[in-house]
Amino acid sequence: MKNKIAKTLGAVVAVSALALGTSTAFAVNGQASWYNDAGYGACGTQINANTDWLVAAPAALWTTANPNNDPLCQRSIRVNYNGNVITVPIRDKCPSCGSTKIDLSRPAFASLANTDIGIINISWEIV
Repeated sequence: MKNKIAKTLGAVVAVSALALGTSTAFAVNGQASWYNDAGYGACGTQINANTDWLVAAPAALWTTANPNNDPLCQRSIRVNYNGNVITVPIRDKCPSCGSTKIDLSRPAFASLANTDIGIINISWEIV
């Protein structure tokens, strides 16, 4: 229960930071998986998660009815995995992700770990 409250609080702080136009000011401890969808992302632009560097942010962080207009579309997520750090633009929404999980594109995930692993424990922040 305590862990669930901490995760929810982290998501609330992240959303508040977005509303203020700042970074999350702290890293969220969570997980990353990868995906390879192509088409239009939540920000209304063409994406190819099999070839492009991008990230799908948790649905809980999106604040507008039309995701194309969401402030997240102008932001990136900095990901840290075992000391390897990447920064990827937010271009999509992850409806199946909990508040501390993100979905990286295949090449972004592959820059951190072998895609055969599937899910990795990371820290991340919105920048």
